[in-house]
Amino acid sequence: MNLLANVTKGFSGADLTEICQRACKLAIRESIEKDINREKERQRSGQTAMDSDEPDLVPEIRRDHFEEAMKFARRSVSDNDIRKYEMFAQTLQQSRGFGSQFRFPDEQQASQEGGAGGK
Repeated sequence: MNLLANVTKGFSGADLTEICQRACKLAIRESIEKDINREKERQRSGQTAMDSDEPDLVPEIRRDHFEEAMKFARRSVSDNDIRKYEMFAQTLQQSRGFGSQFRFPDEQQASQEGGAGGK
């Protein structure tokens, strides 16, 4: 996971979602293909229909699915766009300024001022 995090630095959440979905689809396709092949082999040998208790031949998304998915990975947000967003976020935080210094008074100070509501 650390390697994946490092090589996807700057990717958006949507970009990461696309990678994960592609890896998932690759695993599903592989599972379906193996089920079809298993069923064809069963028919050739004259066995009955597939038993529902048979294990899934691709029970999880593996490393190779992610490796294949990464071949198609792309960033949809440029470094310049990220810098613009960071500057906007900083400006927005500064314009809200009052919230960064807000603190509730401690209990002793609040009781001296008349409790809740500052009576």
